[in-house]
Amino acid sequence: MRLQLGYVPLTDAAVLIAAVERGFTDEEGLAVDLVAEPSWATLRDRLALGLLDGAHMLAPLALACHLGLSGPQARLIAPAALARNGNAVTLSLPLWQALDAESDAVADVARSLARVAEARAAEGRPLTLGTVHPYSSHTYQWRRLLALGGSSLASVRLVVVPPPRTVAALQGGAIDGFCVGAPWSSVAVEAGVGRIAALGSAIAPGCPEKVLALPAEMEDRAAPLLRALKRSARWCGDPDNREALAGLLGAPRHLGIDPALIVRGLAGALRLAPGGPMVEASDYLVLGEPELTPDPRALGWMIDEMAAAGQIEGGAVPAEAVGLYRPDLLAPA
Repeated sequence: MRLQLGYVPLTDAAVLIAAVERGFTDEEGLAVDLVAEPSWATLRDRLALGLLDGAHMLAPLALACHLGLSGPQARLIAPAALARNGNAVTLSLPLWQALDAESDAVADVARSLARVAEARAAEGRPLTLGTVHPYSSHTYQWRRLLALGGSSLASVRLVVVPPPRTVAALQGGAIDGFCVGAPWSSVAVEAGVGRIAALGSAIAPGCPEKVLALPAEMEDRAAPLLRALKRSARWCGDPDNREALAGLLGAPRHLGIDPALIVRGLAGALRLAPGGPMVEASDYLVLGEPELTPDPRALGWMIDEMAAAGQIEGGAVPAEAVGLYRPDLLAPA
């Protein structure tokens, strides 16, 4: 069986990329073409229109697409969770200096950010902050961070920037900060253009991040791919394989960056500021076999966050959303 599987260049595409690069899909009799997509909107549309057989996808976007809230409606299933956590809020160096936060604690950063955001809004020049898609944990983490400081998304200008373009947008002054998945915050710090202000794991601990999204009609044909992913997740979760995994991900055909920056995220050892010391953040990005089973309870979290962001009516998980997460399909290896 030949499959076209899409992904956006991020560290948390590791399980999907390694499944192909390490030969796990070949061993299951699958011929897989990995397709790097430039943005989540492009990936969403190509999946919904049948141009992809499956994809590494933002969990909230998969839900929104399934419910017809974003792009062409498509009946999807998510039989595997590819990662948990992995985001960071990174600010331009001038904005970080303007914050003058009392400490690096997320509450202090939130208060300082909210103060600056409200002041800038009152002056008619609101902060421009980047998110990767409206239906994303990144949008919800921005909302939570501002709310923790006593402000809201109404005080800022939130714009969509594809993950691989976030560093250039920050460097060029198009945005004042962004929330993005690994490794792009580390790339900004290494380039000397950004300062990591808060980790997503501190803003929303245990946040559901990426899933494997498949068209619902793939249900009866998904077992070989899921077996390959399970073996890949086991390999990716082994600390002894971090260097090799970073080498795969850093290749020009995938992320195209220094593998050393990718290793930082995999190991949970990050440099927050240019030239600064490394700090430990063991739950910054979590992937591996235990994370692969999707937890249907995450649907409730996403519905609550969508409601808080004004994207959907609050309340119970809609009946049509219940079938999205399919842990029962995850085949044993």
